[in-house]
Amino acid sequence: MSGCIPFYQRHHRHYDRSYRSREARSAAGSYQSGSGSASVGGLGASSYPGPDRSRLGSVLDRAKPTYLAVDKENHIIGYVVPIFRGSQEFASGLSDTQQARLTESSASMARRDLFTCGLEMERSELSTRKEAVRESAQRVSMSKRIHDHEEHHKRMNEDSLMHAPEFVIKPRSHTVWEKQCVRLHCTVTGWPDPRVVWYKNNVCIDPLAQPGKYKVEGSYNVHSLEISRCDFDDTAQYRVSAMNAKGEQSAFASIVVKRFKGEVDESLPSPRQGLVSEYGVNFKTHIVDKFGVSFGREGETMSLGCTVIIYPALQRYQPEIQWYRDDVLLTPSNWTHMHWSGDRATLTLTHLNKEDEGLYTLRVTTKSGYETYSAYVFVRDGDAEVEGAPGAPLDVRCLDANKDYVIVTWKQPAVDGGSSILGYFVDRCEVGTKHWVQCNDTPVKFARLPVTGLVEGRSYSFRVRAVNHSGMSRPSRASEPVAAMDAADRARMRGTSAPWTGQIIVTEEEPAEGVVPGRPRELEVTEATKNYVVLSWKPPGERGHEGIMYYVEKCVSGTDSWQRVNTEIPVRSPRFALFDLAEGKSYSFRVRCCNSAGVGEPSDPTEATTVGDKLDIPSAPGRVVPTRNTDTSVVVSWEASRDAKDLVGYYIEASVAGSNTWEPCNNKPVKGTRFICHGLTTGETYVIRVRAVNAAGLSGFSPESEPVQVKAAIGGGIPHGVLPEMGPGGNVGGLTEHGPRRTGAHEAVPPSHDTFPKTDTRPRAGAEAGAAPGPEAKGRAGKRGSVSWAPDLVSGSVSGSGPDPLTDALAGVHTAPVPATDHAVGGAAEAVVGETRSFNVDASAKREAEGPGRKSTASPVPPHGISVLECVRDSMVLAWKQPGSVGGADVTGYFVDYCQVTDGVPGRWHEANVKSVSERAYRVCDLKENRKYQFQVRAANMAGVGIPSLPSDVFLCEEWTIAVPGPPHDLQITEVRGNSLVLLWKPPVYQGRDAVNGFYADVKEAEAPAEAWKGVNDKATGERFMKMEGLEEGRSYVFRVRAQNKAGVGKASEATEPTLTQTKAGTKEIAVEVDDDGVISLNFECCELTPDSKFVWSKNYEEITSDARMALQTQGNKSRGTFLAPAEEDVGIYSCAVTHTDGASSSFHLSEHELKRLLELSHAHKFPIIPLKSELAVELQEKGRVRFWLQAENMSANGKVDYIFNDNALSQGEKYKMNFDKNTGVIEMIMESLTPADEGTFTFQLQDGKATNQSSLVLIGDVFKDLQKESEFQRKEWFRKQGPHFVEYLGYEVTPECCVILKCKVGNIKKDTVALWSKDGREIKSDEHLSFTEGVLKLEIAQRCAEAGGKVDDVTWRRLKISKKDAGVYGIVLKDDRGKDSSTLNLTDQGFKDLMNHVFRVIANSSTPLKITSTDEGIRLYTFVSYYNDLLQVTWHYKDSAIAFSDRIKSGVVGEQLWLQIKEPTEKDTGKYAIEFNDGQGGLRRTVELAGQGFDDAFAEFQRLKAAAIAERSRARVAGGLPDMVTIQEGKALNLTCNISGDPVPEVTWLKNDREMVSDDHYVLRFQSGKFASFTVTTVNASDSGKYSILVKNKYGTESGEFTIVVTKGTGDVGGASYYTDADGNVVFGPDTPTERRNAAVTGRKIQKRKDPDVLQVPPTGRRNSEAGEAAERMEMKVQAKEQKEDKKEGKMAKTGKTEQKTEKEGKAEKKEPRTETEGKTEQRVKVTGGGDGEKGDHPDPGAGPSSSSSPA
Repeated sequence: MSGCIPFYQRHHRHYDRSYRSREARSAAGSYQSGSGSASVGGLGASSYPGPDRSRLGSVLDRAKPTYLAVDKENHIIGYVVPIFRGSQEFASGLSDTQQARLTESSASMARRDLFTCGLEMERSELSTRKEAVRESAQRVSMSKRIHDHEEHHKRMNEDSLMHAPEFVIKPRSHTVWEKQCVRLHCTVTGWPDPRVVWYKNNVCIDPLAQPGKYKVEGSYNVHSLEISRCDFDDTAQYRVSAMNAKGEQSAFASIVVKRFKGEVDESLPSPRQGLVSEYGVNFKTHIVDKFGVSFGREGETMSLGCTVIIYPALQRYQPEIQWYRDDVLLTPSNWTHMHWSGDRATLTLTHLNKEDEGLYTLRVTTKSGYETYSAYVFVRDGDAEVEGAPGAPLDVRCLDANKDYVIVTWKQPAVDGGSSILGYFVDRCEVGTKHWVQCNDTPVKFARLPVTGLVEGRSYSFRVRAVNHSGMSRPSRASEPVAAMDAADRARMRGTSAPWTGQIIVTEEEPAEGVVPGRPRELEVTEATKNYVVLSWKPPGERGHEGIMYYVEKCVSGTDSWQRVNTEIPVRSPRFALFDLAEGKSYSFRVRCCNSAGVGEPSDPTEATTVGDKLDIPSAPGRVVPTRNTDTSVVVSWEASRDAKDLVGYYIEASVAGSNTWEPCNNKPVKGTRFICHGLTTGETYVIRVRAVNAAGLSGFSPESEPVQVKAAIGGGIPHGVLPEMGPGGNVGGLTEHGPRRTGAHEAVPPSHDTFPKTDTRPRAGAEAGAAPGPEAKGRAGKRGSVSWAPDLVSGSVSGSGPDPLTDALAGVHTAPVPATDHAVGGAAEAVVGETRSFNVDASAKREAEGPGRKSTASPVPPHGISVLECVRDSMVLAWKQPGSVGGADVTGYFVDYCQVTDGVPGRWHEANVKSVSERAYRVCDLKENRKYQFQVRAANMAGVGIPSLPSDVFLCEEWTIAVPGPPHDLQITEVRGNSLVLLWKPPVYQGRDAVNGFYADVKEAEAPAEAWKGVNDKATGERFMKMEGLEEGRSYVFRVRAQNKAGVGKASEATEPTLTQTKAGTKEIAVEVDDDGVISLNFECCELTPDSKFVWSKNYEEITSDARMALQTQGNKSRGTFLAPAEEDVGIYSCAVTHTDGASSSFHLSEHELKRLLELSHAHKFPIIPLKSELAVELQEKGRVRFWLQAENMSANGKVDYIFNDNALSQGEKYKMNFDKNTGVIEMIMESLTPADEGTFTFQLQDGKATNQSSLVLIGDVFKDLQKESEFQRKEWFRKQGPHFVEYLGYEVTPECCVILKCKVGNIKKDTVALWSKDGREIKSDEHLSFTEGVLKLEIAQRCAEAGGKVDDVTWRRLKISKKDAGVYGIVLKDDRGKDSSTLNLTDQGFKDLMNHVFRVIANSSTPLKITSTDEGIRLYTFVSYYNDLLQVTWHYKDSAIAFSDRIKSGVVGEQLWLQIKEPTEKDTGKYAIEFNDGQGGLRRTVELAGQGFDDAFAEFQRLKAAAIAERSRARVAGGLPDMVTIQEGKALNLTCNISGDPVPEVTWLKNDREMVSDDHYVLRFQSGKFASFTVTTVNASDSGKYSILVKNKYGTESGEFTIVVTKGTGDVGGASYYTDADGNVVFGPDTPTERRNAAVTGRKIQKRKDPDVLQVPPTGRRNSEAGEAAERMEMKVQAKEQKEDKKEGKMAKTGKTEQKTEKEGKAEKKEPRTETEGKTEQRVKVTGGGDGEKGDHPDPGAGPSSSSSPA
């Protein structure tokens, strides 16, 4: 019998036979078969006679053989008694008594063995199960260890872990309505983490290309694609691709977008019911109350708004409101906030910046189309921090971000502050900090800069500041943050991250040791300016798995010397920016790779790159044409800049005609060539100019426009901010379409977040609460929510004040019978016995409502408003509203009943909960799917359970699968005031597809129709409470709430009971107090307390149950909440509600600002201080005395002060003089002087009762030394000023005439005071230049030199301008009997340089505007200055670049004229020229535009002068050699020779008495070598007397030379005579005395070069000799006077130094002609030889110059 099983285990309901062993199951089977066969005999044993029965009674009672037997449903069906069969061999002779005893004994033993066997088996099984559990635990532990070991090896060897991507969950297809949002989900595994890309019809989806349309997310291997506001074009096949190093996998899903067209398809969800539908309605949109052209200033806040009227007006209909700036859609950000209130659209620009300037457009879109309105917004520069500083740059952006640098770009400002911008400084700030660091040491002019020195992986923002001579501009708006990392690292950052650290995990492959990297590839120069050069390349193919770095090397072109650039900065990115390159030089670059194995070979060098700006400043725009527009604006058009590269835009400036004061019309560049300038003064006349801008800088200004008067054009002009369509080159057009224009088509409008509710077209459960979901909802997967309720905030509070409508119908149980249920109705209170419940139905609720003052207690009236919050397959969550009356006692719970409805007939009611529930929501379980149910609810209190509510609507039990959340519930109203109240609610049970992320509240008047619901908040709130403000006092309102998740806005909650907005008498508010000990507390008082009332404190409307932060204390009708340790975590809304009152409640918002104020007040109460008007300060008084002082306020007469120095108390004495004026609160301590021992800390300690304060001043280190030095100086100054002294020390000024005057101002002088001047220690004698007027001494720096004039002894003194000789140290000493004072001025080195810069500045300011003139060599630009100094440095510029001088372009100075000569100018020389005077500061520029008509006129004049010069040089001319008159004796031979020049060779004709001569034996006429013409008379006779001339002629002109021959009778043969002529043609010969000259035979004058109308007449014979002598004497005097004149002129030029600066070539050309004309010093020889046979005179050498000769006959 050891294998028997206890019978109670066999019949146990929860008995599980599966754990039995095989032997146990076998024994149990044999026992069951045996007991079954013995059951018959057992029954017979009960018929034994009484005595036998009595003998077994004790055993039967002791063994308790009877046991209950139950069926499968636990119903008792009888008792089971085990009966056992004995051995069949008992008949072998035993008597009946023995047989009975044996039978009894056997039965007793059998029963004992049965129980013993069962107990042993239970113990055995228990031991076996423990061993099994232990073994199982060991197996689990071992499996875990093995798994951890495997995971460890996987981490150590990542290759074994790598596998191709795999889709665990693939995206599924969707069918959605138009305008709805849809999301595709998938789960992907793989190692390394795969890169996931979404495709639409095999086209990659770029979320950035359509902002707001697509949203791609990925986290923890879960990836999603969200499509917002689906339209018909979104119907497509979508593919998601996952790819890593091991492979690629794809999954597909389809999206079908449906729309309503005509009749509604029965297979689609039915449209909304109960609200007006917008389908088929043609909307008309009107925009009124428009915003106009607006002007703002940087840093201000601006709001733009329009009122939008849509007809017909449908409740809950939401148009699409969009804002654009310059045709770019705006999205909400820190700088732009958008608001739609239902009828007004508002755009708020919170912090204006110049980037916000532009054309703003409001676009209102309905299904019938769209309406737009535009206006321009102008943003002016903020006030400059430094006067004259430029405006802030704008539009700062970051490009090409990588590990090593980020390229920052910006746009130049329109306002330069009055002086040209020197450059820009770029600042950076690491994200998360507020510390800005300047990136460049010197300003850059190019609007683009690579910023280096960044920390890899960190994010930075950048800003830019402009600088000019006046100072620094305000910083620009910070750029968007950018991370200093490569694109690959940035993509990896978007991958998987460790959830417990949030850090990026970058895994690298196992390094391959010993691999030297190869050559970098494709090295090129991507960007080059004069400030930097950017290189880029590709990594080498052979580099192993180890990270590599790069070294960049440079080489000057033409050399082979490579220099490493980045010796200290490692380069890890394949890009690098080089700085500090010499502008104008050419460089080549190459790159090497390196790692731990070594440095690789260099890459191929780049082509030679010249350092310089490749982008030129754009040329000035062309003609500007203004046109009238409105009373305050004009339309400006202009010609675009020619050949402008990378043009950013144009800046327009306007000036009142004649004022020359220019103001910018736009602060943000416009790219078109037409613009409307607003904000002008009506009736004023303006001129306009324009300039272009690109990254290289600002162009010159265009020519000023014609004046235009600001006056409205006929026809009204162009609307503000909108320009009509322009032709080619224009920039104006319609607003860019960002979506299709929808007209006439029916559309499904998605849920929106508007202030006014719109009609909801999404598939929903039904028009009323609890309706079954539509067919669309059935097919969607939903989330099964869980219920988590919190206790009521205000127990027993009543929403509505009126009686419940059910009260009259359920006044008593006898008038309104309760629906039949299977409940047992019993005692006075609820009692739970076993599994049944019983309660008493009390109909006295109405009595309690009728008598609010009676003290009796009744059961509550029924709840109402039953609704469904969630529905799954076999359960539904119900919610209801609290009873209108609680019967005088708090509701302790609720009971829910339900019944199934079949074919509209309710069935039997069943209880849903045995124990009461305290919340007003309950999940009813064990329902059957797709069955319909009704529900009713009872409320219970201490008086009993009230009557049930009316049955609810019929609800279908089916699982909700809609995407949006369910309705919120349990709405409560508290803190009711005259124009406000607080609405509380609980979140929906059904979350929808995603978690709830916000709520919307709606309101309407209680009596208003359903269409009157209005939204309270246009932006979803994440809180579960909201304060309703702006309500009208004395009106009743109802409220409802809607929940929102990512899928949309869900169904609205049940409306609240009507609430009357009025402030009840005696209403108190929470008061905040700070006591004397600094304790902060909130206090609330209530005058309507009842014995059961309680104060309930809440934070953010959640009851405070912990006293960790706040201690609550209630006494009487007052309650107090005390903050234990106020801190930031205590910020929130604190409320207090009083139960069992008529809604007594109040709240207090403890904001951060308020908390800070309270903490300061608390500290002030704890530690009162004496307020100070000023802290301890120090000042110097007369004679160098030191005064320490402070001023306190509100000190009483008992106040006292302690003076402390270095923790030692000070007392009144000779050194310290203390004073305390209690009336004014001034406390001071005076010291005569400071010594080194006085260095330390001075403290004044104040005390006035409990209040104390102290102030300290630390005087140590440089601060003390400076103060001590200043004190000693003041002391010395006091003594110095007792005698003559300098009020202003020696300085200088430069007069407009460039004279330097030393001057100083003196004081306390008298008649005996003497002033002594000195230079370099040598006294300067006082003369007429030393003046002393009104306390000012002056000395003019001058040099003295002697200039001869008239007599040699006559010396005149004249003053010269400053020069290097005047450098030195000048000094002056004042002295008299009272003392002396001195002052020096160092005018050496830097001092003299500064002085000369001042002089140069005066010279520069005196310069005249640049002018243009023409010469025969080219075009000359020149300016005049009042005085020129040799030390003056000027620079000529062409197009803002310094000119490199050459033979063609050169500069020079003539007198006070500075000129620039351009030889042989061409069109390439046109442009803007400037001369810059260097004065050590900014310099001064004079500019002139050599272009257009000015260039054409100058070029034409040059051509004319050039042609004239060529003609002058090539014209035929007689160079000299012929005298004016020749007197010769008869019989002599005469030979005259002269030089002839001209190109081509001229024709020579000789004339006698104006008649042409021919050569014969008497007159020999020769012309040799095209240069020398000779005239020979073989034998002179009387007939040869007369006027002769030579005529030379070529195509460039004609010239003649004339002479007269006078023949006299001879006085004898005097032989040969030689004589000479000077340059003027005067013949010099023979003796030197005048008498001998008169007796000479020949005399004459120089011939005239051109034809002279005056013909020399032959003098009479009697006067010839005398006239010849006089002519020779006059000639000699003339030559002498001319030589003196030339010597004087050369001496003057040598003294003044005003020589013309010319090139060597030009100098030779200029000197050549004077030498030709002044060859007067060249001797001309005339030979007179004898020989009557007409022997010819010696012909002169051609190279010896012109000559003449004569010979006797």
